[in-house]
Parts: sequence; structure tokens; C-alpha cells
Amino acid sequence: MASRSLSYTQLLGLLSFILLTSTMAVRVGVILHKPSAPTLPVFREAPAFRNGDQCLEADQIHIAMTLDTNYLRGTMAAVFSLLQHSACPEDLSFHFLSLAHFENDLFSSIKSTFPYLNFKIYQFDPNLVRSKISKSIREALDQPLNYARIYLADIVPPSVDRIIYLDSDLVVVDDIEKLWHVDMEGKVVAAPEYCHANFTHYFTKTFWSDPVLVKVLEGKRPCYFNTGVMVVDVDKWRKGLYTQKVEEWMTVQKQKRIYHLGSLPPFLLIFAGDIKAVNHRWNQHGLGGDNFEGRCRTLHPGPISLLHWSGKGKPWLRLDSRKPCIVDHLWAPYDLYRSSKHSLDE
Repeated sequence: MASRSLSYTQLLGLLSFILLTSTMAVRVGVILHKPSAPTLPVFREAPAFRNGDQCLEADQIHIAMTLDTNYLRGTMAAVFSLLQHSACPEDLSFHFLSLAHFENDLFSSIKSTFPYLNFKIYQFDPNLVRSKISKSIREALDQPLNYARIYLADIVPPSVDRIIYLDSDLVVVDDIEKLWHVDMEGKVVAAPEYCHANFTHYFTKTFWSDPVLVKVLEGKRPCYFNTGVMVVDVDKWRKGLYTQKVEEWMTVQKQKRIYHLGSLPPFLLIFAGDIKAVNHRWNQHGLGGDNFEGRCRTLHPGPISLLHWSGKGKPWLRLDSRKPCIVDHLWAPYDLYRSSKHSLDE
């Protein structure tokens, strides 16, 4: 199956079509309640996606994501989008990190939704990080699974030497193989880089006024990058002991309160100014608004390969509340939730 990215104009055209057809849908008075754990949402089975003839010599593409019961609907949509836009979907290998007490239910849920998916679930021990977490500006950022990416290199098999880490609140509208084959140029992390952002805002006055702490940025031009979309050289991460380096900054945070966000700032302190920058098309982030109110945002002009609802607002919650943002209708076609409007239309 051929795959190509969608242009900004094509996405707007698709969005207009979705909005037009959605007004024709039958409205039903159903209130969807978030199921109490460990009961998981029920999803429709996704169609089977098969490799084309050009995939005979294709490499295995390793993708890591967390399985959070509160974000499972987003994860399913993300996986669906990755398979749908991949020219070689059978070459995608998924590595899911989850908390142990949900592992069996999550495995059954993924297997029934994607019967042909190549995946493995790894138990993440929240005690690895629980005592190291400092309270941030949003409760969701303080959950142990939000920090699991720090331990990714220690969890996946040694045979995995490169991996793409993806958040659960995104959809991919291009072939992920293009991101997979990025030339890392010897860097540990590759990601879209945003040097126009005010880097000073990510750290407190306590950090900037400490001459010892600010030395970590000496000789660099630090730029913001979003850790929800990263290509990681796992071998270099292991050899460079970067898990321990992140933990060291988390310890400093406990003592001095040098930032307000969750797992992002330690990554910035270690890697900002020293990553392989990739095209911005691979993370159209911020579609969830800010971390406080989650107000609607519009798309940035330019080609788009990945749409990311980072921020407080999540598309499935806004769609269920019948107060969606315009961009949320670009996520809806990938929603496999059985109680969604799409399943009611079946």
C-alpha cells in the first residue's frame, strides 16, 4: 500500500469534509462515562494491514509507547494511524510499557483490536521513579508512566539499538519509516527542534541564578524539543548512562525546585542544543492547548506528518463532551472506541 504525507491544504480539505458529514449524523442522548479501573474500553477490530512487495528486505521498525488506562483510547488511535499510513505495516514492532496490574487486560484489548500486530508488553515498576517525582503544574504529568521513557533503554531487549518513542495523544499521517531512517549523525536523540521558543521559561529563577547549575548549558545553543516524539539511539543511551543522568537532575529538582513541568526539563538540560533536529512536520504539537485550560489551537502552516495533542485538552474527551476543537475532527477517523459515533454509525 503506497503511503504519502498530507499537505496542510489537504488536511484542511479533509477537515471540512468531516465537519460537513458530521452534521448529518444522528444525535443520540448517550452520556459516556469513564470506566472505572480495571475495566477497559471496548474497541472495534481494526482491518488487517499487509506488506507490499517492496517490503521483502525491509528493516524492523521499533516503536515504544506507554499503555495508560486513561489514555488507551488515544494509544489505539495512534497505532491504527501508524499501520494505516505505513507501506510496510507488518515491519512495525511495538514495545508497550504498562503497570503490572493491568498487563493481562491490556494484552487482551490490543490483541482483539489488532489481531496481527507485532507487539510486546513490558512491566514498568512505578517504584523506580515514584520517590523521584516532584509535583508539577498538572497532575497528569506526575504519573509514573509519564517517566517510563527514561528507563526505555533498560527495558527493551539488548537487540533493539534504535527506537521511536511516541506519546499516546497523537496520530501519524505519513509513513513512519521516513522518521525511522533519519541520519542521527552520532546524536543520542533526534526530534523536531524549536529554537524560537523562549528556553528560559522552562526553568525557575532558582536555576538561572545558580552559577553551578547553568554550567550544564555552557557552550550550547539550547532549544526546546518535545519528548513525545523522539528517535533514540538506544545503544548510545545505554553506554552514556543517560538514565542515571536524568535521575540526577530529578534529585536536584527535589532539593531546589528548578522547573515546573514533569519529565521534560531533565531531557532539556541534558540534550537541548545537542540533538539531531528533524523536520517540524514530524511533530505538529500543542493541539491540546496549554497545560491549564487546554484551549483550542489551529494548525501551523506547512506539511504535516504527525498531529500531536500535547497540552491539557485531549481529542477523545472534547469529542465526547460535544465541545470539540476543529482539529479534533482530524483525530476522530482513527478512533476505534466501540461507543464512539463511528461505531454507532455501523
